[in-house]
Amino acid sequence: MSEKDACRRTRVKWLTAAMLVVSLTPVAAQEQPPGERPADLSALSLEELSRLRIDSVYAASQHSQKVTDAPSSITIVTADDIRRFGYRTLADVLRSVRGFYITNDRNYSYLGVRGFSRPGDYNARVLLLVDGHRLNDNIFGAALIGTEFPMDVDLIDRVEIIRGPSSSLYGSSAFFAVINVITRHADSLNGVEIQSSLASFGSPKVRASYGRRFAAGSALLLSATRYTSQGERELYFSEFDSPATNQGIVRNADADEYSQVFGRFVAGHFTIQGLHGSRRKVIPTASFETVFGDPRSDTIERQSYVDVQYERTIAAGWTLSPRAFVDQYAYDGDYVYDYSGGGTPLLVVNKDFARGNWWGTELKLTRTFASRHTVALGAEYRNNFRQDQYNYDDEPYQSYLDDHRSSTNWGVYVQDEITLRPNLLLNLGLRHDSYDTFGATTNPRAGLIYHPREKSTIKVLYGQAFRAPNAYELYWHQQDVSKANPLLRPERNKTAELVFEQYVGGHLRFAATGFHYRTNGLISQDTDPADALLVYRNLESIRATGLELEAEGQWARGWRTRVGHTFERTRDQATGLTLSNSPAHLTKAVLLAPIAHDRLSAGLELQQVSARRTLTGHVVPGVMLPNLTLFWDGVPRPVTLSATIYNLFNASYADPGSEEHRQDALRQYGRTFRIDLTVRFRR
Repeated sequence: MSEKDACRRTRVKWLTAAMLVVSLTPVAAQEQPPGERPADLSALSLEELSRLRIDSVYAASQHSQKVTDAPSSITIVTADDIRRFGYRTLADVLRSVRGFYITNDRNYSYLGVRGFSRPGDYNARVLLLVDGHRLNDNIFGAALIGTEFPMDVDLIDRVEIIRGPSSSLYGSSAFFAVINVITRHADSLNGVEIQSSLASFGSPKVRASYGRRFAAGSALLLSATRYTSQGERELYFSEFDSPATNQGIVRNADADEYSQVFGRFVAGHFTIQGLHGSRRKVIPTASFETVFGDPRSDTIERQSYVDVQYERTIAAGWTLSPRAFVDQYAYDGDYVYDYSGGGTPLLVVNKDFARGNWWGTELKLTRTFASRHTVALGAEYRNNFRQDQYNYDDEPYQSYLDDHRSSTNWGVYVQDEITLRPNLLLNLGLRHDSYDTFGATTNPRAGLIYHPREKSTIKVLYGQAFRAPNAYELYWHQQDVSKANPLLRPERNKTAELVFEQYVGGHLRFAATGFHYRTNGLISQDTDPADALLVYRNLESIRATGLELEAEGQWARGWRTRVGHTFERTRDQATGLTLSNSPAHLTKAVLLAPIAHDRLSAGLELQQVSARRTLTGHVVPGVMLPNLTLFWDGVPRPVTLSATIYNLFNASYADPGSEEHRQDALRQYGRTFRIDLTVRFRR
């Protein structure tokens, strides 16, 4: 197909999608009068949602504030967005956000932020929180966001996306963004909720949740989820197209399954919360030179925590918020290799696994002085009492790695939000961290926030961030292949931003963000010329400049739309080349069209990613993906039903591969579907 034909075909797709939504418009007149306002936000009608004004955010400054007063560019994704646009995972949620994009290697989902997404990087440069609890593990520093994310996405009340560096509050990994997942409360359930889903490739999901607030004021929420998927039955990879590897065809090697349990109990000033998630994924891509087509190659991730938090106002108006927690992380990878050297196959399962355990405590004090200063003081301590990594062959047994480590780190911070004038805020923050592994680091943040008129905001922001080298980068070694480097230094990032936001008439919002960042000391794997062994080193520096534009509208009768576009250039400072897997353009658009007021709606989402360079220097073409969701919340009211078609026009596209893949690019799913039924039994 010629480039001209491709462009024409893309225009036809956009026009068809637009006509599909417009065709729903006449039906919107058949609306019902709005009912009573529900108690929880997730149950608001479309009419009520259209009356919402300026959101609030917590994670930007660790206290509740309007997004227009926060020292960052903020996006909030609500439970209503998740339902009405058919988001299945946290990766789907983040994929919908301006400036963000997702890459999938048919095992893990990787998040790209402002032009940076290194293939094979496990999202260690983004901090992931669940109700303020750090979820990045202590082995790889990974933030798991796909089906490997240990919480059911339908338990999310809202997701706060805070762009830019936030190490002045959170320390390591708050490098490019902080993502705070806020879970639903017992009041939003008020009884039992049963959810059943069926999706492409034989992928059922079942969730049972219970929530109740008791007479004494305490509240309990419990939930369990089970998901299984056969995956695509047959996949073709041209790089393996030979008689010895079944002409590049792999069958029944794309399965995915997970189990999740979540609970929270609130009593007085105490909150006890726990989570456990376990996920297994079969690897169809023969990564790391494993045997092509063998379904025994898989990975298993398990993550758990128990978190106890206390919050109350003490003397002189200070709010005291201590918390203590215990976390556990486990990774198991089975990789099937042929050690025959080309003769009769000699298949051996190599077992690669890691175990991480840690406990910690945090203490936060906040107070507002004379309505002019909101001060936050905090301290944090973490004890990584287990950071173990293993690698061995099974039958016959041969050990390659048996590494046992432990470490500690602590940090203290102070933040002051100063009201210089009624329409002028100054936000200052500073945090000092100390690590066993590399020493100390101090990171500031400053923001000047000006409201020249009502509902107009200008933000001038600057921040620094760091990412501590993780246990894998520091200590992984294998005889005759790689060696450890305990002298690694932290990566560093400096970002400057200019943000403009304008609200018009209570129903329109316009936003523009210009950013420039410099990142130094990026940790990359290199070959040491002295011994030809692989080793991690602080090697690369990058520079990035970009502009994010967004327009959003909410109207009566439930109409909602949002359109955003991002231009970005992210380059290696030494070579001047654009980074691999870094699109120059990202376009996001959503339209929610009511069909029968708040009972039936159609949600259309369009996501466009421009061309990206692969690791070999080739180019993966850009793609535009429309998703369509019909959402019904009808009679009886305790029942909701949704149906989503993803990749509506069955576009063929691929994501860049990583160094462990023979494939330069990995084909993604075509058109798929999901049907979801939720039944609520209210008290």
